[in-house]
Amino acid sequence: MAVSTHRTRVEALCPYRLVLEHVTSRWGVLVLIALEQRSYRFSELRRAIDETSRVSEKSLTQTLQTLERDGLVHRDAKPVIPPRVDYSLTELGREAAEQVRTLATWTERRMADVEQARTAYDEARS
Repeated sequence: MAVSTHRTRVEALCPYRLVLEHVTSRWGVLVLIALEQRSYRFSELRRAIDETSRVSEKSLTQTLQTLERDGLVHRDAKPVIPPRVDYSLTELGREAAEQVRTLATWTERRMADVEQARTAYDEARS
């Protein structure tokens, strides 16, 4: 089965699940959090994300296209030389970014508890 056929079937059966995957993907989360602050050109956005992780040009492009298709990211291509493309969040994207930011804040706040739970789990299994 072709990937596009599989995706089409998943979208038809569980459309919210696919959007959730896009929003919570490795790069989706970082793009939403970065664009929550301001709009970026592609190279600026890549640098902003690269402060925490290494994202390839291909992965970032695919993530932006996916989030744009879902209505979360706006791509503004300006007809100048050299070409200029800015990315920003739509209203829907801002709402999604808020939710992602809440989860990221919780993770930062509770990381010590998670580490403690991991240590207890590992020790019990040793």
